Amino acid sequence: MVSWGRSLLAASVVLLAGCTTTASGGSAATPSASAATGCHSPLETTSLPDWADAGFHGDARVPHVFGAKGDIVAVLFAHPLRQVREDGSNNKILWVARAATTSPDPTAPATLVITATLDGTGTQVTREVAGGPGPSIIDLPQAGCWRLDLRWSGHTDTMDLVYAP
Repeated sequence: MVSWGRSLLAASVVLLAGCTTTASGGSAATPSASAATGCHSPLETTSLPDWADAGFHGDARVPHVFGAKGDIVAVLFAHPLRQVREDGSNNKILWVARAATTSPDPTAPATLVITATLDGTGTQVTREVAGGPGPSIIDLPQAGCWRLDLRWSGHTDTMDLVYAP
């Protein structure tokens, strides 16, 4: 009876460990880093929603992360995002905001302002995407989980993004 309990415990540990892998074929390091640091915005590789798929053809399945409110999506052309990209590529992110019939504040600037805070630290940086959500290169100074507070045209949302070393 004791060995059955140990087998059940071992099986549970194996199943839980399996939850940190990714089905998208990406590196298991990203989800593990996410779990270890408390990042809560899941990386998705499902089809983009209709409101975010302009310019993509067919069933576009690119890595992306939704804002907590669902008002914006970060389409990651560089995955994983990296603190240092030695291959000459960039941390290209396409920001797509859900179209709103009216802006909460029509006088608010269109610029997408990103205030990024490194999880567990006081490290904070600000990045801006002129003209509002759109294509960008977003480099951050350290590897880890970054909480992004996003502001544009009177809208706000948040998301977490993991930057690998």
